[in-house]
Amino acid sequence: MLRLSVEGGGCAGFQYKFGLETALEDDDIVTETDGVKLIVDMVSLDLLDGSEVDFVSNLGGASFQVKNPQAASGCGCGTSFSV
Repeated sequence: MLRLSVEGGGCAGFQYKFGLETALEDDDIVTETDGVKLIVDMVSLDLLDGSEVDFVSNLGGASFQVKNPQAASGCGCGTSFSV
C-alpha cells in the first residue's frame, strides 16, 4: 500500500511524503483506484482534502505528483507547498 502524508518542512512550509506500508494505523483512511491502495492519516487528510495523486513518467524521471487545490503556493521541486 502507498502512504501519503504531509509533514512540516520543505522550502514552502509543508511537504508531501510518500512511503510503502504493510499495515494500517487506527486513524488511517484508505482509497483504492485501479488496484492501488492509498493510505492517508487523519491529520494529513485536512491538508489534502480535494487533492489528486498521479504517477507521472517522462524524460525527467518518474514520480508521484499531488495536485492540491488548497495549496496557495509551491516550490519548484513540486513536493513542498503552503496553505
